Amino acid sequence: MKKPTYHILVCNSYRIGGEAQGACNKKGAVEFIQYITEEANDRGLDVAVSSTACLNVCAQGPIMVVHPNNYWYGGITKEAIDEILDALEEGEACEKYLIAD
Repeated sequence: MKKPTYHILVCNSYRIGGEAQGACNKKGAVEFIQYITEEANDRGLDVAVSSTACLNVCAQGPIMVVHPNNYWYGGITKEAIDEILDALEEGEACEKYLIAD
């Protein structure tokens, strides 16, 4: 298997019981998975996108993490995703949405 250049994790607040019920999910994070995948493909970025359990930063959600860079982004919207992917194309972090560095 060829590893992707980037692995993007999107918090979807899944719990051990399997149900998504937290802040990120309630703020529409589930819609971002397909959007990120399509936008990354349109830009030629080699990305795998995964939905996750709660990342425990609910107050700043929806949360998105980009690996291997370990960029943690909060307050994600489709507009934020566009800006984050723009920065990723340039090999940089999008400082505007970073919640951890």
